[in-house]
Amino acid sequence: MINRTSKWKRDFFTIWTGQAISLITSAILQMAIIFYLTEKTGSAMVLSIASLVGFLPYAVFGPMIGVLVDRYDRKKIMIGADLIIAAGGAALAMIALYMELPVWMVMAVLFIRSIGTAFHSPALSAVMPLLVPEEQLTKCAGYSQSLQSISYILSPVAAAFLYSVWELNAIIAVDVLGAVIACITLAFVRIPKLSIDEQSLNRNFIKEMKEGLIALKENRGLFALLLIGTLYMFVYMPINALYPLITMEYFDGTPIHVSITEIAYASGMLIGGLLLGQFGSFKKRITLITASIFMMGVSLTISGLLPSSGFVIFVACCAIMGLSVPFYSGVQTALFQEKIKPEYLGRVFSLTGSIISLAMPIGLILSGAFADRIGVNYWFLISGMLIIGIATICPLVNDIRKLD
Repeated sequence: MINRTSKWKRDFFTIWTGQAISLITSAILQMAIIFYLTEKTGSAMVLSIASLVGFLPYAVFGPMIGVLVDRYDRKKIMIGADLIIAAGGAALAMIALYMELPVWMVMAVLFIRSIGTAFHSPALSAVMPLLVPEEQLTKCAGYSQSLQSISYILSPVAAAFLYSVWELNAIIAVDVLGAVIACITLAFVRIPKLSIDEQSLNRNFIKEMKEGLIALKENRGLFALLLIGTLYMFVYMPINALYPLITMEYFDGTPIHVSITEIAYASGMLIGGLLLGQFGSFKKRITLITASIFMMGVSLTISGLLPSSGFVIFVACCAIMGLSVPFYSGVQTALFQEKIKPEYLGRVFSLTGSIISLAMPIGLILSGAFADRIGVNYWFLISGMLIIGIATICPLVNDIRKLD
């Protein structure tokens, strides 16, 4: 039976205390690795490959990983994933004591960490409905988004400071400690297990992968929302890579100005997550998702129309973009957790993560080509107008409207 007792808050916040520590230490290490690769190679291509290595396992292996998440104990999978991430980091830290880390070795550890994340993320999302009452899922998604945004705010500053005073292996050791703390907090929480018989463990792997897709397609509203979301991510995600470009080239800024835009975005995301956590019981979820996409589209459109002297307004637009994010991603996650049976959630979350991960590099290549040709500010304008169009379509789809 799914746990719906009054101790759910204690269990939820115990897990998320550990996850928050691990998330922040991982984000700090990720930034420190970027600093290390930049300092060692000065190559944009190396940084692009590092980014690709970071999400490729999720994109390629996600559907297969989802089957394993649904077959086996999700708590053990999350602890195992954290330990894999910790082991990869510990090995790198030990090697760094005796030699300068070669780029290929850093890439290998990034790949290992990415595999661990590909197991951990869908397992964590699939566990929440087993702990949290259905009517509280949206609020909890808001709190989760808040924790994520805190890591976005803290990590660049903390990484810059620690990298200036410590060796890379010391920062890796901090991340290993964060992963161990996440494992310990998970160990203290009793997570209800799904009843899985021995026969199901011997079933056809490919068939089980297809069952995840079937479970998603059976809910026509969620499937339509996923297609809309994929289109949205296809247009929006590449914009993330263009913030430094528009700040430094179009608004004639410096790395400090880039940091200001990132902090504004993360601060808006933090406020949005807290608001969603406070008022997440709002029943018209599709209205929230539509409003979120529309806010993002309007902010990008205004950013594209600004003169080169309009940096202050651009910072305000970045804050509004960040504010809108939890009302899309947090609400959508809660809808999937509510509408999909728990035994399929691992496969469904892995599948959706894979689809979005595959959309990102394609969108990035296209946006980079267009931005170079027509100007990055005009690409912000075009992206904003396309996203406003997506927001307009979303509530017009009858199957999506029925989700409310």
